[in-house]
Amino acid sequence: MEMAPGVFVSAVSVDDWQPDTDPPGEVQVLCGAVGMQAGLWRPVQGATPGPVRWIPPTGEVLLVLEGTAKVEIEGGPTLELKPGVIASLPKDAVTTWHVSSDFKEFWVLRE
Repeated sequence: MEMAPGVFVSAVSVDDWQPDTDPPGEVQVLCGAVGMQAGLWRPVQGATPGPVRWIPPTGEVLLVLEGTAKVEIEGGPTLELKPGVIASLPKDAVTTWHVSSDFKEFWVLRE
């Protein structure tokens, strides 16, 4: 939620999660300013396919908060992610994510 121009605050409350379609799961958008978006994402049992295919529309930086993920980057390395790991993905990277049911990430999309 934008509290004042350029000041955004969010909480990890169950009530704040919204359905997401790309990738399928649930999301909390912290901010959606020009040139940047940031928020939280987690899978939803029965809604999130396994594995998840994701092609970031811009560069992405993420921090794993909970759970684990194996991220296969087409033509690149495979990342093993766990809590505390920060990763960066380039724009249009074709990725395949294998996430644990308790996976949760903080993400930033930047132009």
